[in-house]
Amino acid sequence: MTKRRHLFTFLSLSVILVSMADAQAPSSATELSLGAQAYKQAKYEQATWHFEKAVALDSSNVNAHLYLATTYAQQYIPGVDLPDNIDMAKRAIAEYKQVIDLGPSQADFSPSQRINATKGIGYLYLQMKQFDDATDYYRTATELEPNDPEAFYSIGVIDWTQTYVPRQEERAKLRLKPDASLAAKNKTVCLQVREKNWTRIADGIENLNKAVQLRPDYDDAMAYMNLMYRERADVQCDDPAARDADLRTADDWIDKTMGVKKAKAKGSEEPREEK
Repeated sequence: MTKRRHLFTFLSLSVILVSMADAQAPSSATELSLGAQAYKQAKYEQATWHFEKAVALDSSNVNAHLYLATTYAQQYIPGVDLPDNIDMAKRAIAEYKQVIDLGPSQADFSPSQRINATKGIGYLYLQMKQFDDATDYYRTATELEPNDPEAFYSIGVIDWTQTYVPRQEERAKLRLKPDASLAAKNKTVCLQVREKNWTRIADGIENLNKAVQLRPDYDDAMAYMNLMYRERADVQCDDPAARDADLRTADDWIDKTMGVKKAKAKGSEEPREEK
């Protein structure tokens, strides 16, 4: 009888200890909360540790993957091509892709999570100069959220980068001054650059126009509209009048950009009425 009593007592204590251990064991939600607190305090390494633990405890936790991706991305330094830095960007991309892959199977998955993950990947690829991949993800973002001007703007920036660099390389070979006409110097080279760049120039203008339509005071997009029309002007190889028209349009966009910047500056300087 005494043996049975001791055995019963031992089993009861075991159940209590197991229950207490379960209660004290960290959950994915707890680690997520701790990570969010650390992130708000800019303690990114600490936040990373908590978010990684949240993912390890529940690999289906979409928010844990999203927050971990965001924290990795926060620690990535654009333009620094060191292995550890590039690895940080790749980790962020991998976690964002987990959000996209896992999301549809989760009952509480929201469209904003997929949009944020898609734009996050686009941004990282853009900073890593993987322009085609960046464009693909930003185009997907425009399909997911057609009223977001930033995704259209980003595509325009990529288009300009991919047209400006090769054109400038050819101009440098010809030792052209900034305002000199490429066609006037070497029409054959002009036609080659036009063939390579024309589709992207048109795409860039279209996307930047869309960005401005969605956000009429989008001065950054306006500034790139100026740049894109200068790209187009320089490859109007057979039509000097079209070149001049594009340059005038580019100047108009400079005026619009400055007008918006001045209006914003004036608005920020005006004193607020006290209630």
